Amino acid sequence: MPAETAALPVAPVSMVWTRLRRAGRDHGGRLLAVVALYGMAALAALVAPWVLGMVIDAVRGGADPGRIDLLAVVIVVGLLFHAGFTLVSVAQSIRFGEGVLAELREEFVRAVLRLPLGTVERAGTGDLVARSGRDIGHLSHTVRHSVPVMAVSTVTVAVIVTAIGLLHPALLLAWAPTLLIIWVSTRWYARRAPDGYIRELATYSDLTQSVTDTVEGAHTLEALGRQLRQTARADAKIRRAYRAERYTLWLRCVWYPPLEFAYLFATACTFLVAGYLHANGMLTVGQIATAVFLSVQMTRPVEQLVDQVDSLMMGFTSLRRLLGVRLAEERPGVSEADADHVPGTVEVRGARFGYTDTEVLHGVDLVLRPGERLAVVGPSGAGKSTLGKLIAGVHGPTSGSVRVGGVDMAGLSPELRRERAILLSQESHVFRGTVAENLALALDAAEVDRDRLWEALAAVDADAWVRSLPGGLDTRVGSGDLTLDPAHVQQLALARVVLADPEVLVLDEATSLMDPGSARHLERSLAGVLSGRTVVAIAHRLHTAHDADRIAVVEDGRVSELGSHDELLARGGSYADLWRAWHGAV
Repeated sequence: MPAETAALPVAPVSMVWTRLRRAGRDHGGRLLAVVALYGMAALAALVAPWVLGMVIDAVRGGADPGRIDLLAVVIVVGLLFHAGFTLVSVAQSIRFGEGVLAELREEFVRAVLRLPLGTVERAGTGDLVARSGRDIGHLSHTVRHSVPVMAVSTVTVAVIVTAIGLLHPALLLAWAPTLLIIWVSTRWYARRAPDGYIRELATYSDLTQSVTDTVEGAHTLEALGRQLRQTARADAKIRRAYRAERYTLWLRCVWYPPLEFAYLFATACTFLVAGYLHANGMLTVGQIATAVFLSVQMTRPVEQLVDQVDSLMMGFTSLRRLLGVRLAEERPGVSEADADHVPGTVEVRGARFGYTDTEVLHGVDLVLRPGERLAVVGPSGAGKSTLGKLIAGVHGPTSGSVRVGGVDMAGLSPELRRERAILLSQESHVFRGTVAENLALALDAAEVDRDRLWEALAAVDADAWVRSLPGGLDTRVGSGDLTLDPAHVQQLALARVVLADPEVLVLDEATSLMDPGSARHLERSLAGVLSGRTVVAIAHRLHTAHDADRIAVVEDGRVSELGSHDELLARGGSYADLWRAWHGAV
């Protein structure tokens, strides 16, 4: 089973506020327009209760029916203006929210694409899936729904409070008990909810990773008879996720009842205070009605304003997790001009590396000359793939150094690192699009020379079957389109490597999905194409080792033997035993 994952970081609160302030500066004009429109809508909404109070006083005073009809028309017009301003303001707020959300999504995708492969491996795909799915969903709801609702509610409350104060300042005292209840209960909730949501989202990341590992390793688990053990592990993660979500649900269950009581209590207090003022001749009956109507009208935006606190906290927490990916991004390294460039050399000095607390490589020393082909062989779990990842810059050694082209890989920018060394494993991927688009991923040029693509395909023996496709290079492949078999997928990946033209190529069983004859033929074709380039081939089939310039035998995290095929056979050590066993099997 895989080692425990190391989750991606969560951004500090200060980083989130900095990003939100930048969004305010970038979109301040539209935000002000949205607030102004909401203010106009709220003013129009005051017409109905205000004029309705005037109608009551007019009827009690025996006013002319024509005047009452005129007041009724004013109410209708006010409602129409309110609807119009609300429609425009909601549309503008949605555009504002979608613009901000699009920027945040693009920043997240850019940050994910710049993550070091080693970081992704340690964090696990589950954490990224949870952040790109569940967290983006929470943030989308916050930006699309909660932010517009809070803008509407805030402006509406401000306008209604002003209107109530104009009726009589004492009426505002009716809301004092309600505000006190809201403040105390919300403060209690706000102190506990953020940490609860961090735990909740983290448990979902862990659970998603567990499900992903189970699906990907289903056959292995079945072969080893570990189904019950894995089920128990999954149940334990589900229980942790359940407890985390139950805690935040409990917080809401404690928080909501006092709020519901406070909203109703405010209207009752308004009626009592208004009645007292009327008894002392300071308000008319119509003004009492207006005050009560305004109090009822304010209950809804206050309730919406408070309700969105929960959504804002979840959105804020999700944004912390999304921005946290940037903390794990690749950082710019030295420039090409700063590098003491010696093309094709590889120097591994005292390299140690471990996953979590388990050290896999124990002080490896290895030097490759430019253009040399090295085969790395050894038993499963000896550290062969880990050594290849260190040479390709996927991982950095915990101690020692790995220098490619004369420069420590840890000090190079991601772009320079990919120019120096590329790792190609058996886990290749076809992106949805045309064959040409899949190949062009290896090139920086805006215009792609199609002859160059055909040359790369021919170099890996893929040109014949690509020409046989209905659209040739323009055939759409990937999810929802033509499905390629694993061998063809690996050939496209190898063609991308030919186009990328790295100085050092690390092949980690990159032809393992092909039959032995096809794989050997392909590797010989590649040998001609990659002539002059340093190649590190992590070999499962020992014919690869036979063709290499030198062979490194990795056992227990160390290079136990190093030499040519004939030298190691003559030595009669571990490689000789492996060769005799493999040669006898085939």
